[in-house]
Amino acid sequence: MEQEIKSFVSYLHNVKETSKNTELSYQRDLMKMMHFLKEQKVECVEDVTETNLNSYILDLEKKGLAASTVSRNVASMKAFYLYLLKSGKVETDPTEHLKAPKVEKKIPDILSVADINKLLEQPGERTSKGLRDRAMLELLYATGIRVTELISLKVGDINRKMDYIVCRDRNRERVIPFGSKAKEALDNYMGAARQDLIGNKECEMLFPNCSGESMSRQGFWKLLKQYVKQAGIQMEITPHTLRHSFAAHLVDNGADLHVVQEMLGHSDISTTMMYAVRTREVYAKAHPRG
Repeated sequence: MEQEIKSFVSYLHNVKETSKNTELSYQRDLMKMMHFLKEQKVECVEDVTETNLNSYILDLEKKGLAASTVSRNVASMKAFYLYLLKSGKVETDPTEHLKAPKVEKKIPDILSVADINKLLEQPGERTSKGLRDRAMLELLYATGIRVTELISLKVGDINRKMDYIVCRDRNRERVIPFGSKAKEALDNYMGAARQDLIGNKECEMLFPNCSGESMSRQGFWKLLKQYVKQAGIQMEITPHTLRHSFAAHLVDNGADLHVVQEMLGHSDISTTMMYAVRTREVYAKAHPRG
């Protein structure tokens, strides 16, 4: 079974052109399934039954895993067996009638505009690192891109004359505008600060780390936590909180949901609808006739 999982992940990479994170997620889910099935003395993909997989789902639920996690595991199993069926490695699909637990879409935590402003004011402007960090935070909030997309930006992906960035993944690219505050922060950073960080190294990344190399997600997460603490923000936030705040603030101010969907890169507008739901809830609680 392990070999079939490796073949499936290779198929995702080479044919479906999925992201590395997606591939790792599928692989992790399927390897856990494989280990469970081995304990049940089931080691070949063609011997797996719907009963085996329902037992595995029940085991995940008994371990107290969130419904969203169990649902993701079910999706991984379904994708795996669809691949096996299409490639002729199995004749029947034991996942055909599997049902994932219902997942309620949780409305994400959103920073207030006041807290956003406090956070964006934290990086100092007297050091190259501070100028870089301010430019990163301003651009993240101005565009709503993912952290992985932010740290993957190259100098050539930014147009400072027309004020937009080109955000690419394997399947498509998005052109996203940014405003005057992000432009000012970028202009300040792109002077001597970026050159100071990269030194004599050849580096095409827009936001290198302090060693002039590509920044990691962990590196960005570390600096964000530092600035959240400095700003005195009590809410526990993640790098994704700025993305959620960007979207919610746009919707709050009347932006078209389809435009927000395009900027965020959501394939399904139902995901973007979460922000409209949040806006209605805020209205209902705050309006005297809500």
